[in-house]
Amino acid sequence: MLTLYHTPLSINSRRVWVTLLEKGLQFDLVEVDLGGDQFKPAFLALNPFHHIPVLVDEDFKVIESFAILDYLEAMYPSPPLMPCAPQAIARVRMVQMVTLNELLPALTPLTRKMMGFGEPDAEAIAKAKQQADGVLRFLAQILDNHVFFGVDHLSLGDIVLGTVVPWFAQLEIPLENYPNLQAWCDRLVQRPAWQTTQPTAEALAAFRERMRQLMDRRDQS
Repeated sequence: MLTLYHTPLSINSRRVWVTLLEKGLQFDLVEVDLGGDQFKPAFLALNPFHHIPVLVDEDFKVIESFAILDYLEAMYPSPPLMPCAPQAIARVRMVQMVTLNELLPALTPLTRKMMGFGEPDAEAIAKAKQQADGVLRFLAQILDNHVFFGVDHLSLGDIVLGTVVPWFAQLEIPLENYPNLQAWCDRLVQRPAWQTTQPTAEALAAFRERMRQLMDRRDQS
């Protein structure tokens, strides 16, 4: 039996969760409270680097979300989430790595603002939006007029990017200038896997409050 150790608000966790659902696999979910559970001996035995997600398949443990995605694709290849054509493979990999290395770092000031973790200065916000716009322009060009980044079917690239882009409205990054990306995003969020894994407003509010309390205790110490 597969077991995913995760936190619902984690983008890293969500991409694995979505992949498991899209592949139609049976799995158990174990929620890890990042307020301290990640440092307990039981979890450190799964991942000595104390972060999520962790996938356990029988007696085999996999850490790091991208490694987990590759493992799931190789171990459970149906339905496929990687294309076969060389250019399509390259497109999917580019989307994955650009999301990780370019888009997510650019969004950090906007994410902190959305979560209420302080107010970044106006220059940082403007720079973040400019960087995000450059990434979106690149992604829109890659997507072109295809339905998915995997061309004719959902791919790991769609999942990695697609668990970030639905947050753009809350991050005040409109997609109107990229109608192909907007249509792509609209298709994704209608899929059951996205709806099942979408964090609730209550969960987001509870997380914000917990982080506020942690920051208050840190400031008082």
